[in-house]
Amino acid sequence: MDLSLILIIVCVVLAAALVVVFVVFGRAEANFTFDIGGAAPRASGGSDSSAEKKSSSRLIGLAVAVGGVFSVLLARLWSMQLVSSEDYAKQAESNRRSVIYTQAPRGRILDRKGREIVGNRASLTVVAEGDVVDDAVEVQLLANLIGMPAQAVRRKLQDTTEGFQSPRTISVDVSRRVVAFIGEHPEAFPGVTVQQRTQRSYPYGSLAAHVVGYVSTVTEEQLEASKEAKDGSVSYRSGDVVGQSGVELSYESVLAGTRGEQTVFVDAGGNVLDYSTTIEPESGSDVELTIDVDVQRVAEESLERVVSSQSCVGGSVVALDCTSGEVLAMASYPTFSPNVFTGGISQADWDALSAEDAHYPLMNRAIGGQYPAGSVIKPLTSFAALEHGIATGDSSWYCSGWWSWSGSRDDGTIMKCWEESGHGGVNLIGGITYSCDVVFYEIGKGFYYSDDPEGMQETFRAYGLGSVSGIDLSGEAAGRVPDPEWKREYFKSLGYSDEDSSWKGGDNCNIAIGQGDILVTCLQMADAYCSIANRGPAWKPHVLRGVRSKVGDGFVSEYRPEKIVDVEESQQDREIVERGMWGVIYEEAPTQTEHWTNMSVSVAGKTGTAEQTASHSNACWFGCYAPSDDPKYVVFANVDGGDWGSTTAMLVARDTLGAIYGEPDTVTSVVATGD
Repeated sequence: MDLSLILIIVCVVLAAALVVVFVVFGRAEANFTFDIGGAAPRASGGSDSSAEKKSSSRLIGLAVAVGGVFSVLLARLWSMQLVSSEDYAKQAESNRRSVIYTQAPRGRILDRKGREIVGNRASLTVVAEGDVVDDAVEVQLLANLIGMPAQAVRRKLQDTTEGFQSPRTISVDVSRRVVAFIGEHPEAFPGVTVQQRTQRSYPYGSLAAHVVGYVSTVTEEQLEASKEAKDGSVSYRSGDVVGQSGVELSYESVLAGTRGEQTVFVDAGGNVLDYSTTIEPESGSDVELTIDVDVQRVAEESLERVVSSQSCVGGSVVALDCTSGEVLAMASYPTFSPNVFTGGISQADWDALSAEDAHYPLMNRAIGGQYPAGSVIKPLTSFAALEHGIATGDSSWYCSGWWSWSGSRDDGTIMKCWEESGHGGVNLIGGITYSCDVVFYEIGKGFYYSDDPEGMQETFRAYGLGSVSGIDLSGEAAGRVPDPEWKREYFKSLGYSDEDSSWKGGDNCNIAIGQGDILVTCLQMADAYCSIANRGPAWKPHVLRGVRSKVGDGFVSEYRPEKIVDVEESQQDREIVERGMWGVIYEEAPTQTEHWTNMSVSVAGKTGTAEQTASHSNACWFGCYAPSDDPKYVVFANVDGGDWGSTTAMLVARDTLGAIYGEPDTVTSVVATGD
């Protein structure tokens, strides 16, 4: 209503109120009477309770009330029209305008040679205006055509997560038959159209699934985090498709792109009347990974073959460039297909991926699987012993196949070597090569009585055990390096006595051979072996090589290597450990050696087999680096539920290293050679 008209109405009402007041006060003489004889006037009815007086008081009160009300209205009108007019104008314009958002195509994920691991493909999508929900016949026809329950179509039509004026997504990846039928019968489907959108595509199927990850609709937690995010981070809206794991999550801000916006004019009912400005969506940037598709494929195939043929639970393998921290391959089995998340995962598929008997295929075992280390930790135990004077290059022991704290079979705490017939006389190099447990029981005992009883733990932590590496993937576990404080707190929390919660010599012997309460991940051990190979430093492992420029073939940013470990060891100590690890490959057993002699480079490595007390199964390991005289690559493999590291994880590591050099393993026989 115009301001001048409102003022006129207010003035008329005020004038009417004044007339009433005038009538009341203008007839004041009615309160007096005149004597017929002409005497001086005298008051008539001198009491305040006369009827005339009461009526006059009511009219005066009414006039005052009316005047007060209109004074308030005038003040409010003045405030609205003059003080807050700009704010109300903005609100009115806002109510008249609305924005329709369009998702941007995500950037591609490429391997180190530019091959597309994750891309985008065209997807025919049926969308409908929100008011279609009011037409029960059209809803049923649409449901029948798509092959979806009518109630499900109705729910999608009521979903406003993509914007109130935005078309509702009914079905993605519809067939050409559906598209043709809708196009041929527009009169039957008013408000229904087919749009061409993009969906994630996977040219190599499930290859590197745990590395690249998957996308799905934004979660409530991500929406809340987006609202609190600082400037420069990705802002989400309900219905956005975002990264949920792997590279898709880690580099979401790079891959996501910028959504498109179209401003429209709407009426009071929300109906679009006209269109205004448009901002086209901008696709995300491509990212290039350190992964080599060829090496990754061989690693995954070998891992699946070994796990499946020996009825194991699962496994993982990591191949690193130890000079830079680049991940050439990272495989985890069982695996999954990211494609099942395209367009929204079904409840049945989610239940299958989450089932315990499926052995958690969504978990990246290479970085999240925690296992006892077994004998692959013995090179680190050896470094600890050499540094703290528990052992030297001249130390020797005798292995009869069993060991006790006192040296007597009557001790009652007999601990066996994996080779129950014994290794005989052995020094530290032989202890590593033949993985003699007795040597390392003695080292554990030596630390228990030393001036630095936690020297082993200090060395393990120096090589990165017990902490995350910081790889650019989510889900990394820290593992555990147990010590007296940890044992006391942990077991006391479970209700154990002070005696049972105290650290004992047997605990030292256990962690010396990678048993007991110690837990590591495949990636942690690979990092530790990188430090051994590099004779000190180890670089933070990473899967990003760089972000591709949208113009040309260069990078707008490249990953800069970062040192995370740098352990100092004497030259003499390094030569002892390296010689022992070289012996594992070429001296431990001929049946193991034959897998490696057909390679053009020399290799150093270590087998390992650890008993898992919770599952009563073995964690099988094999780690190696090559060339042993000038290391470039580190490969580490783990198999959960195998028999020995030499018959499971060793085969996976050999295949993976062979893929790097283009020299596959030609030996088919497998014989257990030790733990």
